[in-house]
Amino acid sequence: MDKFRGMETFIAVVECGSFTGAATRLEMSAVMVGKYIAWLETQLGTRLLERNTRRQSLTDAGRVWFEEAKRVIEQVAIAERSVERLRTAPAGTLRVTAPTSFGGCVIAPLTATFLQRFPEVRVELDLTNRMVDLVEEGVDLAIRIGDIHTEDLVAKYLCPYRMVICAAPDYLARHGTPQTPDDLVDHLCLSHTVWTARNEWRLPGVEGEVRWKRDAILRCNDGYGLRMAAIAGAGLLLQPEVLVADELASGRLIRVLQSYTPQPRPVHLLWRQDLRPLPKLTQFIAHIMQAGE
Repeated sequence: MDKFRGMETFIAVVECGSFTGAATRLEMSAVMVGKYIAWLETQLGTRLLERNTRRQSLTDAGRVWFEEAKRVIEQVAIAERSVERLRTAPAGTLRVTAPTSFGGCVIAPLTATFLQRFPEVRVELDLTNRMVDLVEEGVDLAIRIGDIHTEDLVAKYLCPYRMVICAAPDYLARHGTPQTPDDLVDHLCLSHTVWTARNEWRLPGVEGEVRWKRDAILRCNDGYGLRMAAIAGAGLLLQPEVLVADELASGRLIRVLQSYTPQPRPVHLLWRQDLRPLPKLTQFIAHIMQAGE
């Protein structure tokens, strides 16, 4: 059996707390995990784990082997990264995280064109609105919307994240076109439940923020659902411009209150500090930045 694979298996068993957890992480059977552990113990001539039906624990030898094995695995990973940096063409797996809507609408298509240019790269794109820890979760690049408050990561401005208020021509024909936020009292609103706990629009006005306090006629936790309702004439929609660009261009939705939309928020690329970033990362960043210009 392969000793290096045995080290990886033993580390996974300790960190996951069970053979089953290690098997899931390593994509092998729990029986094979057990065989690796038994083989290691035979090779070393000592027990590494004490196990019963309820729990497992490390022996003294197991603790020493765990720390040293982790050190070996880390050194191998460093060596592999050093070799990868010498390659002229980007290659390997790139792990990227982005907000769900922006990532699906903007980053996913850009990733497709990037992969056409660099077929030796594989991308794992995680679309989530959760604040991902790049270091803890082994992520190479994050796309974030909003101000950045960290000194541990490199941040590069990408583009503005603009909002737009719009409605279907049919709705505007029935209810009229609002000219100022004060006109919203006579209009129907579609609201995203995740954006604000109180489900009210907040728009910049002449004397500060303007809140529309009338209850939304439709609240939904999915932006696509809200867009479909707006196109069908249900009411006014407040959404990121990038998500309704096609509908605006085709005339299925019409902009209103252009002077009163919320201020754009910045979109940034974030990555871990490295004096010599890998080609797969630097090329992907350049590809995204070029599209944002």
